[in-house]
Formats: sequence, structure tokens, C-alpha cells
Amino acid sequence: MPERQRMTTRLKALFNRPELFVLAGGINPIGAKMAEALGYEAFYMSGGNTSAHQLGWPDSGTSMRDMVDNARKIVLTAQIPVFADADTGYGDAISTYYTVREYIQAGIGGAHIEDQTFPPKSGPRRRCISITEMVGKLRAAMDAKQTLDPDFVIMARCDLGGVPGASFAEIIERCQAYKAEAHVDVVCPNGLRTWEEIKEAIRLIPGPVVPLIPAHLSPYPSLQEQQDAGAGAAWFPALTTMAGLQANWDFLSDFRQRGTLALDALRAQAAKSPWGVASNGRILEEQRLRTMEDMYLPD
Repeated sequence: MPERQRMTTRLKALFNRPELFVLAGGINPIGAKMAEALGYEAFYMSGGNTSAHQLGWPDSGTSMRDMVDNARKIVLTAQIPVFADADTGYGDAISTYYTVREYIQAGIGGAHIEDQTFPPKSGPRRRCISITEMVGKLRAAMDAKQTLDPDFVIMARCDLGGVPGASFAEIIERCQAYKAEAHVDVVCPNGLRTWEEIKEAIRLIPGPVVPLIPAHLSPYPSLQEQQDAGAGAAWFPALTTMAGLQANWDFLSDFRQRGTLALDALRAQAAKSPWGVASNGRILEEQRLRTMEDMYLPD
């Protein structure tokens, strides 16, 4: 319990401090350990990545149990707070209440809950529940955390921007209601189309505000620009997986064509890295295991 409380408190402080922090997203313990080793202050467990890497299924394929079980492995490994996707709360307000309790008991530091219908849909089929129903869900989430850990961070994520025909004003109305009526800790406007819209949303919504910036924006807003705009965090849901996915695809394609010559080339390239060669042993601090063996095992 003390460690869990410390992680929730640390995460809450990160969202509320004036300086921007990077929410480094991914899927698994080694991704969280990489983020930790390189000085990132928090890790985000993505629902889309969990669905893809654990189930081999596009986003929206995970259940609450899938997410909690995966998060528990990350929490047991990482020494930085873990923020997690809680989808829609996996049902109505009562389900959301139960979900938050499960997340807290797994040691997660905070979670975002979105206002889509359950189960969520993709593309033009996406729809959102009413503001009234979502406020009820968020109130249930806030009450649930009070029973176990008041510092657990609840983020309300507004996904109305992905619904065909939704307006900027409607997105802002929802975000303001989630803060004013449910008193959530953090608000996320999702699906805004331009950097100008995102900056205006941050100005209009009571903070902390963490926008989910579309990956296709080019040029992508720098960390300094996000800081200047007043964002509570720079959120990159696939920061620990996106480069590896492309690199794996390229290497496997190269190996298919050239065989073991591709392996030689990969090793030579890694040896030239200014950040050193990445390995499981290095990232996971293999020496800790050796030390434990010396302490606990007979000679």
C-alpha cells in the first residue's frame, strides 16, 4: 500500500506542476523500464497497444481484465507511476466504479475514461453518450477512488471530436461540464483537428488539460510549444513501441531478402549507436538478479 500511494501521489503532482512532463506510452514492462532508465517520469499503458500486442487485435479489443492483468505486470517492474487507458469504464457508471477500484488495487497511478458508447466503435460508427450520463460515470469514478486512494488520477477524455459532424463548441462544452460537474482531476480533449484548436481548447477548459494531439499534425508541436500553450503533459501513447514496430518490420523484411547478412548489418548498426547497445540485461538491470542470488542462494 505505501508504494501504491506514493505512485498515485507522484502522478498527481506531475499533472499539477507548472512544468510539462512527457507521458511515454507503450505496452509492457520492458517499455516502462526503458522509459524509466532514460529519465521519463511516467509511463502510459495504451489500450490500443495492449489490444495489438497482447491479443493481436485492433484497438477496442481489450476487456477490463486484460488491462488490469497487463498493468499489474508493469507496475511490479517499474519505479515510475503508470497511467492507464480505462476505455469507457467498461459499461455504465456502476461498471466504471468497479473498474476504478480494480485499477487502484492493481497499483496503477491513474486512468482516463472516455465518453464513447460502450463498446466503443471506430471510424464513422463512433458515437458518444450524453453529457449527463458521462458526468454520472465520472462522479462514480471519483467516488470510487475516494474509498481506496484519493490521489488516484481520474482523467475525463472527450472523444466527441471523432464523431461525424461534431463541432469545436460541443467538445468544449463537454470538457467544461466534466470538470465543473464531476470535478475530475484532468481533462483531455481528443479529436481536435489543428494546433490552433488545441491551444484554444487548453485556454477554455479548466486545467490541468492534456490534449491528445493527432499524430498526423505536421509540423508536430514541439515540447516547448506544448509547454507554452499550457498543456499539463505531452502525451505520446506509443512512444516506446512506434520506432520498434517499424524497425522490426524493416529488419524482418531485410532478413527475408538477405538472410544472416541482415543480422550482421543490424549488429554493426547497433554498435555505432551513440546511446549504446540496447539489451534485456542492460535495461532490466540484470546485475540485480546476480546480487539477489549472492544474498539468498547457497554457494
